[in-house]
Amino acid sequence: MVTQRASIAGHRFAVVADTHSQPHRATHELIAAYAPDAILHAGDIGDLAVLDGLRGLAPLYAIRGNIDTRAGDVPDEMVLDVGERLRILLVHIGVAGPRLRAEVAKRAREERATLVVCGHSHVPFVGRDKGIAVFNPGSAGPRRFQLPIVFGTIDVTPTAVRFGHVDCESGRPWTPP
Repeated sequence: MVTQRASIAGHRFAVVADTHSQPHRATHELIAAYAPDAILHAGDIGDLAVLDGLRGLAPLYAIRGNIDTRAGDVPDEMVLDVGERLRILLVHIGVAGPRLRAEVAKRAREERATLVVCGHSHVPFVGRDKGIAVFNPGSAGPRRFQLPIVFGTIDVTPTAVRFGHVDCESGRPWTPP
């Protein structure tokens, strides 16, 4: 397992996952309008050219997903420090249902991460488990089942961390039905 570490500046982050070589056609425009300080990609990139497109919008931090067998230079997981108060563990497969997988919770505790960001399920999710915040941005790639095509947002303020989702088809905030 290859873990990369980085400190990232800023307070607005766009989060994508599961692009599977085909991000929704409006994804880049919507991310640009959101004006993030950085973009996180939580794996299942597919064609690595997807990363080039995202790098043109903001600094990019990406990890490999289970389909990314040809992404040898992309790490398996990443630990990101955002200022002094937020440490993110970025992994692809992080949850089983609404619960953190045991090995991911253990890694998060070892790294003193306060937030796990993951992809894989294509299900947009914000929650808390085992004392750790959990965020899945959903999928910005091809539709799977009846799931929405979305990306996530993380806004870090002096007093809180706020999570959201943006519907790639409408451009509006997405909330569960």
